[in-house]
Amino acid sequence: MKRLSRWTVGTMWISAVCAGVGLFALTASAQDVRQDVRDLRQDRQDVRQDTRDIRQDRRDISNDTKDIRQDRRDVSGDTRDIRQDRRDIVTDRQNLRNAEKSGDQNAIKADRQDLRNDRRDLRSDVKDRRSDVRDLHADKQDRRQDVHDLNHDRQDRRADRRDIRQDRRDLHRDVSARRGR
Repeated sequence: MKRLSRWTVGTMWISAVCAGVGLFALTASAQDVRQDVRDLRQDRQDVRQDTRDIRQDRRDISNDTKDIRQDRRDVSGDTRDIRQDRRDIVTDRQNLRNAEKSGDQNAIKADRQDLRNDRRDLRSDVKDRRSDVRDLHADKQDRRQDVHDLNHDRQDRRADRRDIRQDRRDLHRDVSARRGR
């Protein structure tokens, strides 16, 4: 009986492999638990950061909306000023015609000066309105970008929350496997 049967040798070999795998699985499971805890912490930090980003995006959108309202008021005021300047120019032209008919040199000089000043005011108001329209478009683009960022951050947070759920499942599975359940 010094000789072992094939069946006995095979059984011993399988037992040794299983014992090695069991010991390896036990250490691997401890590493898995540690890694799962790290992943869970990291995902929670990601969710907190995404929440802060979302809050900031909402503030940015609110500020952009306020800027847009102000720019619209500015454009409206500039348009009102332009209309008034055009009316003043028409009145100044009529006054200049009347002064030329009367032949009063001082009145002609004063009416020409008024006309020049009103034209200068008109150009200035047109320039202001153009600038305000540019600002309005820039603020609209900023708000569009902030809305895009908000949606992107919401998607990131949703993905991170899914990761947290998966990491919890992995952690529970690895802890249960380590305890032998």
